[in-house]
Amino acid sequence: MERTVNKLVILGSTGSVGRQTLDIVRAFPGRFEIVGLCNGFNTELLKTQIDEFSPRYVGTLGDIEPGYGGAVFAPAAEIAALPEVDFVMASTVGCAGMSSTLAALSAGKTVGLANKEVVIMAGQLLMDVATANGATILPVDSEPSAIWQCLEGEVSEPSRLIITASGGAFRDRTWDSLDDVTPQEALRHPTWSMGNKITIDSATLMNKAFEVIESRWMFDIPFDRIDVTIHRQSIVHSMVEFTDGTLKAQLGPTDMRQVIQYAMFYPKRQSNSNLPILDAVSMGALTFEPMDRSLYPCFELALEYGQKRGTYPAVLAGADEAAVMLFLNGDIKFTQIPDIVLNTLSAHSVIITPTIGDTVDAANWATETTLARYNSSTILS
Repeated sequence: MERTVNKLVILGSTGSVGRQTLDIVRAFPGRFEIVGLCNGFNTELLKTQIDEFSPRYVGTLGDIEPGYGGAVFAPAAEIAALPEVDFVMASTVGCAGMSSTLAALSAGKTVGLANKEVVIMAGQLLMDVATANGATILPVDSEPSAIWQCLEGEVSEPSRLIITASGGAFRDRTWDSLDDVTPQEALRHPTWSMGNKITIDSATLMNKAFEVIESRWMFDIPFDRIDVTIHRQSIVHSMVEFTDGTLKAQLGPTDMRQVIQYAMFYPKRQSNSNLPILDAVSMGALTFEPMDRSLYPCFELALEYGQKRGTYPAVLAGADEAAVMLFLNGDIKFTQIPDIVLNTLSAHSVIITPTIGDTVDAANWATETTLARYNSSTILS
């Protein structure tokens, strides 16, 4: 039987997940057609991708001559909703991914969702849009994907989700000892190689709180039935507990390409010699520890505001995005991140029953307000 050719759009094609998605495409010649590539400002890499994959459509914020490579240039949201598209990889970093992800869901697409911020901003609203339009959301993030895989085939509701965390770059240090750490130190994740934003969020454990919030909406599980445990080896990506006491875990190497490929070929699994194989004998001991929340003030802050109604979660996402930028630019200290995020949350006039547009506006307000308030001149004064 002739194989179906999947027609793809990749949002965030020059980012970490976008580049790894193209690795999967390369591994299966003739299986996928790249309809559209969209990115931010990395013009040189985008040109290289256009030269290799000849997309019919391109969306970019960068300075690139219109029509480069014979492509039609259009907004990312328009490209994500094209009728011929089968699968949209939503891997744009941060709050900027909302409009294109929403457009794909509104058009009833299958969306591989690697951008957790859009779920943080508008979890229930986004799920409602997907349901109303017959769209499918497939998690493309190691922990939500692990939960999804553990739930596949089960007809009973889980009693508990257990999300694992490596602990990040500073897992053996107290919060008070991190006052003078550099961005370079924070970017040295002990087990994963990821983009800068998510790596800093992993160091603060903001990322883990985001995964709790994301899982609440993606799997319709109350917050009080989602736990986090420290698992230093990052081999068990998450676990699901059922009412009979059975615990299911998904194990794998620290390689996002396996998660990406699973979503792209779902419901089938495909052999790919380019992917690492986890050897059960040589992996060694697997350990699990309770999380000391005193070491991670961002985690507590994010869970508190992620559970609030209205536009607070969107402000949380936008303020964190700005705080991470400020830290990476050397404008603030690592330990200032939670206080800065909290200050922006405290200044927000909440909308209790928002539209998706309201959540986008709130996230943008939070990012702009935080960046304006905590630039270098403000910090030094």
